[in-house]
Amino acid sequence: MLKIDIITLFPEVIMPYLNTSILKRAREAKTVDINCTNPREFTKDKHKTVDDRPYGGGAGMLMKADPLYKAIKKVKKTNSLVILTSPRGKKFSQELAKKLAKKKHLIIVCGHYEGVDARIYPEIDLEISLGDFILTGGELAALSITDAITRLQKGTFKKETVTTEESFENSLLEAPQYTRPEVWHRRRVPQVLLSGNHKEIEAWKQKTALEITKKFRPDMLDNRPLKTSDEVKRLKRRKK
Repeated sequence: MLKIDIITLFPEVIMPYLNTSILKRAREAKTVDINCTNPREFTKDKHKTVDDRPYGGGAGMLMKADPLYKAIKKVKKTNSLVILTSPRGKKFSQELAKKLAKKKHLIIVCGHYEGVDARIYPEIDLEISLGDFILTGGELAALSITDAITRLQKGTFKKETVTTEESFENSLLEAPQYTRPEVWHRRRVPQVLLSGNHKEIEAWKQKTALEITKKFRPDMLDNRPLKTSDEVKRLKRRKK
């Protein structure tokens, strides 16, 4: 079972999401064990101060090193991977989620305010960013990382194949999907999806997924290692 410890000043932000939908079911099924630790628990003053002004001046406040250090040490094991949500971190992706999903224990430290005291960095194994934009705190990033990794754990879904057809698998966006009714506002469901021919449906999904990826996210195709069945056939024809 994967264990995730989230170190956050605001567990009240994290816990409602952990108790909802897929994450709730995964926790109840003991697919994952997710807990929060608050650095305020490791402060000594009556105000439970976890931030202070940076040396040398500058806007905003920094998270103090000592409460973070003690929070990490409380939950850290020999097999732990400590992650910090940080704008300078590696950009989060489905491939990175797959790698992290194989770990036994993750500790996700939520950055906040203007950042953290730089002396905490030696305790960090990996820094992760969701992208080139600014969040008030790392809680949303930590939840995104946790959600993506939990979806990949065996037992989260009844059908284990569900995650293999989603966006970003095989570096493709997902093909369009439809539900009842067959006609809505004069817009029809593609006939192939009503045919019952699973081979043709799969071919249509692969072809359409490739077209949509080319249109909306062509950057995803640059280093795509796997090909759709149609692409493989075309490659074989070229070699003959």
